[in-house]
Amino acid sequence: MEKVKRYRCKYCNYIYSPMRGEPHRGIPAGTAFEDVPEDYVCPVCGATGKGQIGKWGFELWEPTKYVCKICGYVYDKKRGEPLRGYPKGTAFEDLPEDYVCPVCGMDPQISKFHGPVGKSQFEPILDV
Repeated sequence: MEKVKRYRCKYCNYIYSPMRGEPHRGIPAGTAFEDVPEDYVCPVCGATGKGQIGKWGFELWEPTKYVCKICGYVYDKKRGEPLRGYPKGTAFEDLPEDYVCPVCGMDPQISKFHGPVGKSQFEPILDV
């Protein structure tokens, strides 16, 4: 599986993710940053008056923390989960596909309501 390449605006920290694209701006989900139009402008900087920050204002960004959208648990690559067999330094992408949140994924009531709380329930967070 190819690693998702996300890009961060160096001026406002907006993250461009090809997984979501920017459909409201005509950039469909699945569009790699390299394939966005050359006249692309950061949607946050452009809207807040910081100027026309283009593709040149973005840099490759690799998240190290992911948050569970159900309970707020944060998986941190630096910490890992040694008690569950995931040593420090284990990237979120390298966790097994059957990984579940150690907080709410173990609760049968939550799983009954939300279904399995696995990797798909986590999203990357900016660590600034």
